[in-house]
Amino acid sequence: MSPPLIKRHKIKIGTRGSALALVQAYAIKERLKNAGNLSDEDFDIIPIITSGDILLERKLQDFGGKGLFTKEIEQALIDEKIDIAVHSAKDVPTQRQPNLRLIACPPRENHQEVFVSEKYKSFNSLPQGAIIGTASLRRTAQILHKRPDIIIKLLRGNVQTRLQKIKDGIYDATFLAYAGLSRLGLLSEATEILEDIDFLPAPAQGAIILEIKENLSSEIQEIITKINCQNTMNCVIAERAYLKSLDGNCKTPIAALARTTSDNQLLLIGELFSEDGTKKISHSVIDKADNAFDIGNRLGIIVKEDFNK
Repeated sequence: MSPPLIKRHKIKIGTRGSALALVQAYAIKERLKNAGNLSDEDFDIIPIITSGDILLERKLQDFGGKGLFTKEIEQALIDEKIDIAVHSAKDVPTQRQPNLRLIACPPRENHQEVFVSEKYKSFNSLPQGAIIGTASLRRTAQILHKRPDIIIKLLRGNVQTRLQKIKDGIYDATFLAYAGLSRLGLLSEATEILEDIDFLPAPAQGAIILEIKENLSSEIQEIITKINCQNTMNCVIAERAYLKSLDGNCKTPIAALARTTSDNQLLLIGELFSEDGTKKISHSVIDKADNAFDIGNRLGIIVKEDFNK
């Protein structure tokens, strides 16, 4: 066996403390172990309580949006209490902190949405006036666009909490990310896997992204870059650029999905809704994958101009 790439203090990985976040962090640790020929003893997983984990009784947009799931973790990076932050990419704000860098994405999990219900076999089988629990403006707008008769009620909390509230009959159904259920070993809870044409996901859904402080040692940065999937990174860059071009946050119903084609082109589809779902604009842009950021920015301009007509 070749010697470890580095010998130094333990590499500290920061993450939210939810079951899903911890599963993701431990999966990243395994990838880094293999990439750097390291052992479990070379790492510490550090759970960090974020504002978004505490403020559960109201909508995220009432408190500032996506940054609530990353602010405390990024502060730990700035204070050098951790070396690497592991985020669900869809939670990371497009406005970046100085001296911090998004450095790598491992291969993306399935990006799709799933419908979960104890009472009904599919979204289309919901009766008039059915109650769907969600805290997502995007999901709310998508649901109301197709079914304005549906009643939307606030449902927040971790995956297990939301599943339990469905089992308890508090709501008729909810939507969750396939990726989260898969990583938790809970895919059997999915009643229906929804098609992209009907329910496009949130930008960067299903992707995990690693963030560091710029002055992190070159040895650790070298290990991290070894686990990067450039295809996933290109898609995430394009989707986040689209989101940023629309000033996107938790206050705007935005959906996006990028795919790399067989000839190394990148196709990005983006949607923008009114909050009540009555208006929907959808466009796409395709170009070389190397132009991922430009693709997202261009699509955002096209969609915004059409939406404002």
